[in-house]
Amino acid sequence: MKGISLAYNYLRIGILNEFQYRANLYIQILQTFIALATGLIGLNLVFSQTTALGGWSKPELLAVMGVFTLIGGIIRAAIQPNMERLMEEIREGTLDYALTKPADAQLLISVREFRLWQIVDIITGFVVLAVALSQLNWLIDLWSVLGFLSALVMGSMMIYSFWLIITSTAFWFIRVQEIANLFEGLYAAGRWPIDIYPNWLRYGLTFLVPVAFAISIPSQALTGRLTLETWFGALVFTVFLFLFARGIFKLGLKGYSGASA
Repeated sequence: MKGISLAYNYLRIGILNEFQYRANLYIQILQTFIALATGLIGLNLVFSQTTALGGWSKPELLAVMGVFTLIGGIIRAAIQPNMERLMEEIREGTLDYALTKPADAQLLISVREFRLWQIVDIITGFVVLAVALSQLNWLIDLWSVLGFLSALVMGSMMIYSFWLIITSTAFWFIRVQEIANLFEGLYAAGRWPIDIYPNWLRYGLTFLVPVAFAISIPSQALTGRLTLETWFGALVFTVFLFLFARGIFKLGLKGYSGASA
């Protein structure tokens, strides 16, 4: 309960701060529109030459684009801002202010920042999903809904854990920002289903950088491709990645000496 209350208070403060800069909302809408238009143009170009890509139809790939946009909004709203702040505080030695608080350090550094206007991407993702599902004549199915929602949570946790692992390396290495910048390029690979990639890239985007995996699993749930074995595999991998990320973060804290040292 204490952790939930803490997260709520930071969320409320973050939302109030965002309302001070309402012009950012219009900028975000423009950026989302450009990104969506670019994605749709690319999708139409691909399907002007073929009727299926790796066994995925156009409406199914539109659903993948919706998940891609949705998770991208979650990343930029809640995950990336907190990890970038953590990276900066490690580098400047000011993480002490968070560590001295009477709360779990990982929880605290994960909820301090929230970019409200990135919710535009989240809403857009749901709209794209709704259009895709209507084109697929999708019938509401309890397993598909539960599978999608649980896979969405697992996908977000995978991305969060990956970000925490990369950010925690700042405890030992200085130039971590360049590594984190690579994430944007790698995330773009999630725009397409993991099935279309060669095996070496498929494994890399599943286990090394779980971008495509985090997006493909929710997409598979919506398109009826998700099996129980895959779902359990994703659950096990999510738990493992989270625990590994927490271990790396705690290991980094042991050797940390900041402004109070």
